[in-house]
Amino acid sequence: MDGENRIILNVGGIRYETYKATLKKIPATRLSRLTEALANYDPILNEYFFDRHPGVFTQVLNYYRTGKLHYPTNVCGPLFEEELEFWGLDSNQVEPCCWSTYSIHRDTQATLAILDKLDIDSEKPSEEEIARMFGYEDDYVAGTLSTWQRLKPRIWSLFDEPYSCIGAKVVAVVSVFFICVSVLSFCLKTHPDMRMPSLCNITVNSSQNSTAWIIVKEKTVPYKAFFYIELVCNAWFTFELAVRSVVSSALVSPNLVHFVKSPVNVIDFVATLSFYTDILLQNSVAHKIDQSDILEFFSIIRILRLFKLTRHSPGLKILIHTFKASAKELTLLVFFLVLGIVVFASLVYYAERLQVLHAMFAKLEAR
Repeated sequence: MDGENRIILNVGGIRYETYKATLKKIPATRLSRLTEALANYDPILNEYFFDRHPGVFTQVLNYYRTGKLHYPTNVCGPLFEEELEFWGLDSNQVEPCCWSTYSIHRDTQATLAILDKLDIDSEKPSEEEIARMFGYEDDYVAGTLSTWQRLKPRIWSLFDEPYSCIGAKVVAVVSVFFICVSVLSFCLKTHPDMRMPSLCNITVNSSQNSTAWIIVKEKTVPYKAFFYIELVCNAWFTFELAVRSVVSSALVSPNLVHFVKSPVNVIDFVATLSFYTDILLQNSVAHKIDQSDILEFFSIIRILRLFKLTRHSPGLKILIHTFKASAKELTLLVFFLVLGIVVFASLVYYAERLQVLHAMFAKLEAR
């Protein structure tokens, strides 16, 4: 009777022997539905053969015996998941003691998937891949591409693929140069030594009825040279944005959607638009100090052009992804920093307040 209840399983050349009742403990799985009519049953040897990983099956069979599924550390996570799927088991049943080790590969796969989306590899896309992006795949295969269809992907590569060719590298260097000059100019013109007092032309009521110039000390403006520097930089940014917009408008979805929703492109557009808005409104608010200061404050958005450097630096892309992935932890850190600042600032405030009161009373008593 005991021999009839036992069953032999040959997995990857290693024979395992157990009871049929043991395999019935977990229903709706491959081992719980074993019958002699299956193709992998050998009536001569009276065993079932499975060409699967024997090391993982040791833990699978132990799961049927004990009800606890452990993760073998000598196999990788994807292989373990594949074996569990074959045997009809749920990977979420892994014991807590093994879950941290087992879940590492899931986190790694998720990170690799995100890095693939970041497009940080420097491999040059093939002509067929570029044709597929622009929807010219059929014409490319047939060899009937027009001159514009051949030219447009090349222009796109110049401005969007910095490592595709020497010309693209030159365009990338020029773009980075203008970004650095623009940001440096924005920072330098805020220094007092780089600004001059604003001049205002007024009429002086006198007997000679003359006109005089006076210096308005309440306001200073940057030297005119900074305006021309920013004008040249924004001329390049406008040209670059216009070319990329025209060329990328031919991209097929989802590449076109990705271009429009890209944060770097949005920042580039808003920063360039703010420069021309500043020029148009500068004359109308030039003599209104409060409004002109507000307008100059909004020009700070141009400093965000530094994020355009992520297009040319894979390391910056990974750094931004790191901040995104650690957003919750960083928020918690900032919260505790703010909490400490508020508590100790309050203590210092009241301590100094009491000290001032004692000093005032001491002066009154001295009188």
